[in-house]
Amino acid sequence: MLDESLLDAPEALARADRRGLLRGAAESGARVRTAARHAAEAGIAELNPEGRPRAVLIAGPGTAAIGVADLIAELTGPTAPVTRLHPTGVAPAAGALRWALPGWAGSVDLLLIATTDGSEPGLAVLAEQAYRRGCTVVAVAPQTSPLSEAVNGVHGMVVPMATAPYELYEETQAAASPGAFWALFTPLLALLDRVGLISATPDVLQSVADRLDSIAERCGPAIATYSNPAKTLAAELADTLPLIWTEGSAGPVGRRFAAVLAELAGRPAIAAELPEALPAHGVLLAGDFAAGADPEDFFRDRVDEPQALRARVLLLRDSLDNGFTAAPAARELALSHDTAISELEPEEGSALETLAELLAVTDFAAGYLALATSGHA
Repeated sequence: MLDESLLDAPEALARADRRGLLRGAAESGARVRTAARHAAEAGIAELNPEGRPRAVLIAGPGTAAIGVADLIAELTGPTAPVTRLHPTGVAPAAGALRWALPGWAGSVDLLLIATTDGSEPGLAVLAEQAYRRGCTVVAVAPQTSPLSEAVNGVHGMVVPMATAPYELYEETQAAASPGAFWALFTPLLALLDRVGLISATPDVLQSVADRLDSIAERCGPAIATYSNPAKTLAAELADTLPLIWTEGSAGPVGRRFAAVLAELAGRPAIAAELPEALPAHGVLLAGDFAAGADPEDFFRDRVDEPQALRARVLLLRDSLDNGFTAAPAARELALSHDTAISELEPEEGSALETLAELLAVTDFAAGYLALATSGHA
């Protein structure tokens, strides 16, 4: 159950936020600026690539690396195929994970490594394999990590991960935090701008940081729920099964939100892209998760029973220039099953700015749900 009184108690939220979830979200803009500076100091701005890579390969463990790979694939579009190298292993531990290059990878391909840990021997082995095949290797990892020492200056380029002094909580928690995400994502954006795959100039990254600061002002703990879009979203999604429907380039944001809700707040959510989400989730809306679904014995005592999850649709939309949208059909389907719907659509801006706004609001909402839900503070 959501403790709604906690949402409008900033001091209590601060005490409960032992993992720094809200602080990490609030400082995302600062993390982008620091990460951009680290990228410049590492020499990314001075690179003179001979041409675009044939393909981009991305490796790294955890929610942050998965989200980074997903967003890079969305942003690069048809300019170059993006492939995430999925780890294998007997356990989700640094020493147990292994990565392998596809057989076709070679000298015209780019390998990006993103990790908040840097102690994974499998990533060092991957970098060595890529070096032998002639792949260009760029890693974002903690500065003093074994991976940084293994890659830097020999097998490729390393950009030190931008960190905050207060990040002392467990790595598994830090890996899903907004700060970790932007610390890994920003240097890779600068690199992909340099090789001509996306537009992420220093001015664009500064605009992204400014947009993140603006959202932090609107969604911070001191802002009351009635005028705070992240707190409002958290309250709306509490005790529901969120069906996250995305449109435009918001697909990676929806998938990241579902992953962060599970990892940080212990809450299930299902993400799908429109228009395919409508037939995919239509039966969910008509079945046991429908808003109007109720057991046959209406008059029995339910005091000691847990509240049943009911579906609620969250529509995440990026700006659509062509005017074609499945949003009206999505609203019609939800309302035809008496299912409530929440919507988030960013203000105008560059592709990175609008994605940053959606990421920031949903990261704040996940933090509020994690803190205000019993057992997950």
